[in-house]
Amino acid sequence: MNHLKHDAFKWLQPFFLSLPFLLAGCGSLPTINPDMALHSPKPIHMEGARGPLSNKQSKAILAKLQKGADDTNIFDRHLAIEQEIGDSPLMVGNHVDLLVDGPATYESMFAAIAQATDTIDMETFILEPDDIGQRFVDALLQKQLEGVQVNLIYDSVGSLNTPKSFFQPLVDAGAHVIEYNPINPLNTRKGWELNERDHRKLLVIDGKIAYVGGINISSVYSSGSFGSTFASLGSSKRHKESLEDKTEDGKQTKKSEGLAWRDTHMRMEGPVVGEFQKLFMTSWEKQKGEPLENHDYFPAPVSAGRDVVRAIGSTPDDPFSLMYVTLISAINSAESQIYITNAYFVPDKQMLAALKEAAGRGVDVRILLPSTTDSNLVLYASHSYYDELLEAGVKIYERQDAFLHAKTAMIDGVWSTVGSSNMDWRSFLNNQEINAVILGQDFADRMQALYEKDLQDSKQITLSEWEHRSLLKRLKETGARLWARFL
Repeated sequence: MNHLKHDAFKWLQPFFLSLPFLLAGCGSLPTINPDMALHSPKPIHMEGARGPLSNKQSKAILAKLQKGADDTNIFDRHLAIEQEIGDSPLMVGNHVDLLVDGPATYESMFAAIAQATDTIDMETFILEPDDIGQRFVDALLQKQLEGVQVNLIYDSVGSLNTPKSFFQPLVDAGAHVIEYNPINPLNTRKGWELNERDHRKLLVIDGKIAYVGGINISSVYSSGSFGSTFASLGSSKRHKESLEDKTEDGKQTKKSEGLAWRDTHMRMEGPVVGEFQKLFMTSWEKQKGEPLENHDYFPAPVSAGRDVVRAIGSTPDDPFSLMYVTLISAINSAESQIYITNAYFVPDKQMLAALKEAAGRGVDVRILLPSTTDSNLVLYASHSYYDELLEAGVKIYERQDAFLHAKTAMIDGVWSTVGSSNMDWRSFLNNQEINAVILGQDFADRMQALYEKDLQDSKQITLSEWEHRSLLKRLKETGARLWARFL
């Protein structure tokens, strides 16, 4: 079985789980009122390093964010959406770096781990027993031996190929390690659900630095998809320079064992880290982990920058997926542009309608998807939506010469998200997911530059071309579409 296994073969190649288990885990996606957040009379609630901000302080922050924007009303609308949905606060005073592909992300992570002085909390879907996985275990073990408390959660299915013995040195040294929802029935916990998986990718260092995105721990990420000149996008200036400073080898060639992996991650400092720490603690408690004591998991927050960030954690226990509601509401409120990048695109009817309606009202809707994947069933299911999207005016692109695994979106030049959520039923119904929503033009500019760079290495799918695909492909799409709910 190949690496990452379509995020552990997405449960359907070749039906690793039986259909009854799949059916038992399914539910209904929520019905969303598109205008639910647009006319809210509530004042905007924001928090910083010293707690809730006054109305005057909040207005000052908003004024700075809006300055220079093409249409401040667009920002107001998306701000209202984030205010209305969910219960996690909008956090000000953060600094966010956008990380592109595995090498840059791992380099940043290893540096942060090496500097840890108190705690390291890691939650990941896949931790492979390969060179990269061994480097992480070795780095974590070294810190545990130095007196830093290491707490690790890995998913039982995502890390199916990783034996428990791989983590034993950590356990022996005093680290706390949890296998999320073990598939071995002898190791199950109360409240265990076989079809519920932990798809999050989260790393928190000393309660002060957080990493969130789409990158798992695996050697498939050993090479970048753009070359070394396009890696860390910490600021707009640095981002633009990286675009202009091209080299002859800027277009990454395939690794000997396959395509380079294209993914997106984030490094965050500031008050919002405490919100991601809370999400880790909730997962830990849900999995009946031993009490985490005698360490400062929530140090006093310190302002680190000017980015406004909201932490979003979705779980199957919620009445609906918070990330789904947030994303579809932002799409329904879009006025100028919707730029989506996603690895596994199998939308429900409501999401499909939202994208088509946005294109119908003149929004520039672009969806960047993989040209190849590790699950043909998912690929054909995704293709089954192309006809109606293209007919509605949605632009579809497929990334070439790289395996696209990123899960991001940028809307109207002010609203952005990076995280672990795919645009499929599994992410919105059965998985624990984690995302960050970032409000502001500066970060959105970085997201747009990255998107445009991706498009340079992508092929646009046109309706006229798509209508000439073979009958065999159409039949495969129709068959795969029948399983869309379970992918």
